[in-house]
Amino acid sequence: MPRFLPEPKHDHSTPPAIGILLINLGTPAAATAKAVKPYLKQFLSDPRVVEIPRAAWWLILNGIILNTRPKASAEKYAKVWNTEGSPLRVHTEKQAKLVQGFFSHAGQTQVLVDYAMRYGKPGIDEGLRRLKERGCTRILTLPLYPQYAASTTASTFDAIADSFRRMRNLPELRMVRSFHDDAGYIRALAASVQKHWEVNGRAEKLVMSFHGVPRFTRDKGDPYFFECQETARLLVEQLGLKPEQYVVTFQSRFGKAEWLKPYTQATLEKMAKDGVKTVDVICPGFVADCLETLEEIAIEVRSAFIANGGKALNYIPCLNERHDFINALVNLCSRHMQDWLAQPVPDAAALKAIAARANSLGAKN
Repeated sequence: MPRFLPEPKHDHSTPPAIGILLINLGTPAAATAKAVKPYLKQFLSDPRVVEIPRAAWWLILNGIILNTRPKASAEKYAKVWNTEGSPLRVHTEKQAKLVQGFFSHAGQTQVLVDYAMRYGKPGIDEGLRRLKERGCTRILTLPLYPQYAASTTASTFDAIADSFRRMRNLPELRMVRSFHDDAGYIRALAASVQKHWEVNGRAEKLVMSFHGVPRFTRDKGDPYFFECQETARLLVEQLGLKPEQYVVTFQSRFGKAEWLKPYTQATLEKMAKDGVKTVDVICPGFVADCLETLEEIAIEVRSAFIANGGKALNYIPCLNERHDFINALVNLCSRHMQDWLAQPVPDAAALKAIAARANSLGAKN
């Protein structure tokens, strides 16, 4: 196998394009144990995700987890799978198309938008390759994780770097690190909550549930916990909430180690036992609905809340294809590409003449 992959054919008369690659976490190809197993293996084999000595973790992963967890996970995926497929993939693909539409409508036809997944398909390597094949010489990667974490954002960069190691002709690269405090993102979150209240009324408390990570990562310098708290603070300010009207929690704990607290389900169970009857739950760390929001929160946690005395848990959907969120993504990308967009697009005829002259000079040497 060659060390470097073949480069796509390039027409020198074609003006160079600017690529944007939206990247989300990932999803299995189908809601079956057979499809979930390789997805889980790729995900849980990432040393950014599981920081356990490799030899010990290999035995646990291959000897226990991959023989038991795929079936249970597939059953959960089946609850949220729809006719289009995985909700996460469907929403991410639509987000990419809408961002593309914004740039095209603005006359910035040199901007080409695609999407990829850190785990599963389409992979990051495939997404970068597609943009290169379409003539992109400059690429902005946008991990769709508002809050930075080593297990998500840094892992995404690892995959980008792995892809670049196999390229002979590297494009110019930029990456959005996080957007936890981006004004457009915060406004879109606030608008989604306000719209929910207008349609459904307002519950006694608003719960902001973020995906959890092991507690030790915070102690070792991962900024994720603090960026989640900053997002929550900014959202609370936009909504004008008082301290007694909201709570910040963390969900999706995996394994026996301590994770960031307070835990979402345990908190809601206690709230129900203490007499809270209605709650609204939003997941600001997810920009597209997925297993963790549609199954874990809207089904499992809702069931636990009601079983412990609660009356109604109202889940507020992710930003998904909201116009204000897509506009926020466009503005975020535009700021990171400001100088790229300011450069005039070369004329095709001029490029062709330059290429012809270079070829003629090369033939003489």
